[in-house]
Amino acid sequence: MAGTLTPAGRRVLDAAAALFYERGIHAVGVEAIAAAAGVTKKTLYDRFGSKDALVAAYLTERHERWQRWLAEQLERATPAERPLAPFDALASWLPQESPRGCAFVNAHAELTSDDDRGRAVVREQKAWTLDLFTRLVAETGARAPAGIAAQLFMLHEGATVAYSVAGDADAPRTARAAAAALLANA
Repeated sequence: MAGTLTPAGRRVLDAAAALFYERGIHAVGVEAIAAAAGVTKKTLYDRFGSKDALVAAYLTERHERWQRWLAEQLERATPAERPLAPFDALASWLPQESPRGCAFVNAHAELTSDDDRGRAVVREQKAWTLDLFTRLVAETGARAPAGIAAQLFMLHEGATVAYSVAGDADAPRTARAAAAALLANA
């Protein structure tokens, strides 16, 4: 995504990402985004077409950043540790990139129409995460990888909520320990 943007488009997307995450999608208007990016509303619309498209671009780029972050963890993990790597990635991601919780869950709570393009990106991100867990568990040779992967996915999602809502800084590590126990019994 970043390679296809003009410098003004990049500023718009960066400003929108910061504002959407910090304040919420509905709380931020295109005027505020344009002002923060140092562009006109016309430039914003020329680059993205609509706020809905800008929200989808924000979420898509955030997902791509998470994928890159996670890929680094997966590369360092042994094959047996790979299903646990998303928990390690989450433990380092949350304080740096998501102190207010999962951007996708936050967006999903605001985007209530099935026509919202951003809502589709949220669903794709969650499906991708579940598919990743399924693949990683299958690579271990575990029986019933889809069932185990679904449990790991729930632990991963729950850790994000516990971190942001309950203020549990150890939530990713606690979830990792539970995931390790599940895998040991698989």
